[in-house]
Amino acid sequence: MKRLITLWALYTLFIPRVGADEGMWTLPLLKQQSVIDKMQALGLELQDYDLYNPTEGASSLKDAVIIFGGGCTGVVISPYGLMLTNHHCGYSQIQQHSTVEHDYLKEGFWAMTRGDELPNPGLSVTFIDRIEDVTAYVMSRLEADDNQDGMSFLSARYLNALAREKAGGDFLKTNPGTEVEIRPFYEGNQYYMFTRKKYTDVRLVGAPPSSVGKFGADTDNWMWPRHTGDFSLFRIYADANGNPAEYSPANVPLRPKRWMKISLDGIEDGDFAMMMGFPGRTNKYYTSWEVAERRDIDNAVRIHIRNLRQEAMLAEMLKDPALSIGYAAKYASSTNAYKNAVGSSWAISERNFEGLKRDAQDNLIAWSQKTNQPEYSEALRMLEQIVSDRRDLRYRSWVLDEALSRGIEFTGIPAEIEPVVEALRGKDKAGKREQLRLLTLARQRFLSSGYSPEVDRKIARVMLDEYRRMVPASQQPEYFRIIDKKFKGDTGRFIDYLFRKSIYGNGVVFADFVSRPSARKLERDPMILFAKAIQGEKKALAEALAGFDADFASERRIYVRGLLEMGAASFPDANSTLRLTYGQKRGYSPRDAVYYQSHSTLNGVIEKEDAGNWEFVVPARLKALYSAGGFSPYGMEDGGKMPVDFLITTHTTSGNSGSPVMNARGELIGLNFDRNWEGVGGDIQYLPDYQRSIIADIRYILFIIDRYAGASYLLEEMEIADS
Repeated sequence: MKRLITLWALYTLFIPRVGADEGMWTLPLLKQQSVIDKMQALGLELQDYDLYNPTEGASSLKDAVIIFGGGCTGVVISPYGLMLTNHHCGYSQIQQHSTVEHDYLKEGFWAMTRGDELPNPGLSVTFIDRIEDVTAYVMSRLEADDNQDGMSFLSARYLNALAREKAGGDFLKTNPGTEVEIRPFYEGNQYYMFTRKKYTDVRLVGAPPSSVGKFGADTDNWMWPRHTGDFSLFRIYADANGNPAEYSPANVPLRPKRWMKISLDGIEDGDFAMMMGFPGRTNKYYTSWEVAERRDIDNAVRIHIRNLRQEAMLAEMLKDPALSIGYAAKYASSTNAYKNAVGSSWAISERNFEGLKRDAQDNLIAWSQKTNQPEYSEALRMLEQIVSDRRDLRYRSWVLDEALSRGIEFTGIPAEIEPVVEALRGKDKAGKREQLRLLTLARQRFLSSGYSPEVDRKIARVMLDEYRRMVPASQQPEYFRIIDKKFKGDTGRFIDYLFRKSIYGNGVVFADFVSRPSARKLERDPMILFAKAIQGEKKALAEALAGFDADFASERRIYVRGLLEMGAASFPDANSTLRLTYGQKRGYSPRDAVYYQSHSTLNGVIEKEDAGNWEFVVPARLKALYSAGGFSPYGMEDGGKMPVDFLITTHTTSGNSGSPVMNARGELIGLNFDRNWEGVGGDIQYLPDYQRSIIADIRYILFIIDRYAGASYLLEEMEIADS
């Protein structure tokens, strides 16, 4: 333990040898790691304490940055709790309030008074109040831990128990909405404790129509140039004392500690830019064997199966507007991960990630031999063996997950029927009625969650066929033998049988079951048996793969410790904690003789218009505004064009959606919403020639709010810097 603490103390003095724009940096170490010096050399006009100030009672830019929901970032932009995040981050809330009669996805939504703002049960935003290095504390507790599973050093349950213990019960009781957690960094070689404040009354204020907020949709996703106004507005509410509270008409807009000033000056090529947010997961410290595993199993399976599923889903969506609304988020989620996998595999091959990681491993082996520390070479040998040993299980797990667990919706029906069966076989009539009531509610919830049995049926035929082709019959769930035995291998007939005979697939069958409930009928329900078979196989594969986890995590921890000690590690992998990344506005060349400029304009929106393609429909009002011209004060100085999106060289990943982008003075100039396809491989290795973050220009956002929506009253509560 003492060696690890000493190692970390030495590491904080080490200046990482990484590219100027590479990195997802932890805020407390901006000065120690000389990151602030590099930022200032590029043009930053602020000091480290302007970005992150740990002094009690002080505020800094980080206090305006929030976690939106469970997986996005947002930024507070007014002293009245008004906040910005992406349209795609608020998509499910916008969808939740939409109906065929009032389709806010299609038409947009704008609350013209605070009384019109829409509550969103289950949605939360979270502020980071304090970040504390607790490495010594955690290491001392781990040394005394007698847990035999060997995973305490990465266990969220174990670490968060330590966090609550360290914070103290009195502190948590006297600070409503406050939570604490400890997160591992560098694979458990360092630890930080985060004190967070969570607000649960968050109301929808405004969202452009999808023809603005999602313009280009799946065709343009991960692509450049983009012409998307990917933003939505929410407001955070608190009780009269400013504390987090559940929704109540009596709640008032939050008076935040800090909000971000807005600049209309724009950004030129070569200008400094920075971003704060909560990047989800990167794999900078992959070994070469994991890189190959990612390409040949994870990505290959996902690309192949999702392509089949998306084709089937989209064909049904285009037939029916109601289905298009109901399946919009599902389709978008599927294509998002699909394109990521395509880009990741391209980068792995294009930039020879296997070779780069192999070089890092060889350097560590040579160094460990020179310094007589064989544990690092041994850790690499063990990691190679584990990756090889788990290959078949991992492949089967990915195929099952993509084709059946994710690919077929009805595999997620409530298949744990034991309480109902027990009640039906018992003599307690009240208990029987209650279990039937719960079963009815479970069925209603499943069928009312934007679900179409007919769409699921058609997709299921494609998915099941492909699963059975990719996985040997001997490794498929036992229940699948019925397909060959009873249906002569015809998966289409089998799927039709499930829908025809199941209480979940057929309303008549369900009504008959309720009128004459039978434990035997329920136990033989074919869709329930199918779902249980999938869920059982998934659990079995997960348990088998989990058998490798403790050894793998332990050896990886040693490997990364070796990189740290050798001075070959820089920033820690992203883990959904607050990070800063910086760079410059710059275009790029994706291939020979092609160069992409770093800014897009409203001209490009008009050029892309295709009234016959739902992805590229341009609203009539936006076309009228374009024709009228006169974009001041939002237009570009050079020619007066209306800016839409721009590129910067920052290092981002999922979770950075909605991250505020700031200029050298710390003023808001845009909102991150995507990466270019050529840069998604940056989750493994930064790509300086290709890595670009795609930003919605704040001038376009304000233009849409002001001129398109007519909600200029919202701008009155923002702080806009003088040009």
